[in-house]
Amino acid sequence: MEQYKQEFIEFMVDSKVLKFGDFTLKSGRKSPFFMNAGSYVTGAQLKKLGEYYAKAIHDNFGDDFDVLFGPAYKGIPLSVATTIAFHDLYGKEIKYCSNRKEAKDHGDTGILLGSPIKDGDRVVIIEDVTTSGKSIEETFPIIKAQGDVEILGLMVSLNRMEKGKGDKSALDEIQEKYGFKASAIVSMAEVIDHLYNKECNGKIVIDDTLKAAIDTYYDVYGVR
Repeated sequence: MEQYKQEFIEFMVDSKVLKFGDFTLKSGRKSPFFMNAGSYVTGAQLKKLGEYYAKAIHDNFGDDFDVLFGPAYKGIPLSVATTIAFHDLYGKEIKYCSNRKEAKDHGDTGILLGSPIKDGDRVVIIEDVTTSGKSIEETFPIIKAQGDVEILGLMVSLNRMEKGKGDKSALDEIQEKYGFKASAIVSMAEVIDHLYNKECNGKIVIDDTLKAAIDTYYDVYGVR
C-alpha cells in the first residue's frame, strides 16, 4: 500500500472522520463503521485532506483535466481544498466548480459556483463517499447540461466495498452505468489490513471483536 494511503487511514481515524461502533446509515443499514467528511473542520485538516485527494487523483487520472467538480454541499470544500493542493503539489492550475442546490435568480445567476464548465472541458468529480450512487444521478445531468464536456471519473475518500442497488459495489455500478472510472483514496479492505490488531497512535482501533462485527456486516452487504 502506498505511504500516503497508510497516512490517510490514520488521518481519518485521528480526525474522528472514520468511526467504529453502531451506526444506522441513510440506507437504513446497521453498520459497524461510519465515515463523515463533514468532520474535517480545521485549516490543517482541510489542507491535508486536499493533499491526499490530489495525490489519489493524480495517481488515477494524471493532470490532463480542467475542472474538479464537487457536488453541493460536502463536495464544495473538497473541490476547493484539492484544487489548491493540486497546484502546490504538481504546479497545475485546476479550476473548481460546484452546484447550488437551488438556482440563483439574481446577481451571479445560475446553478453553478466557481468556474463555468464549457465545451471541451475534461472534468473529475470529487465526493466524500458513495453508498447508493444517488448523488451522481443528480450530478451527472448537471455537468452534461453545460456543453460538450468529458467526465473522466469520480474520486471519493473511501470505497465501503458494499452492495449498491444490486450485487455490485456502488462504485462499480457508477462505472458501469456512466462509463467513467470510479475510484477511492482507500478501500475498507485497505483500512482493515492497516488497522486490524495493529497500534495506531498507541491503541488498537480494530480488535478481534470489531473485526468480527465488520465480517458479519460484509457477509450480508459486502461484494466479492
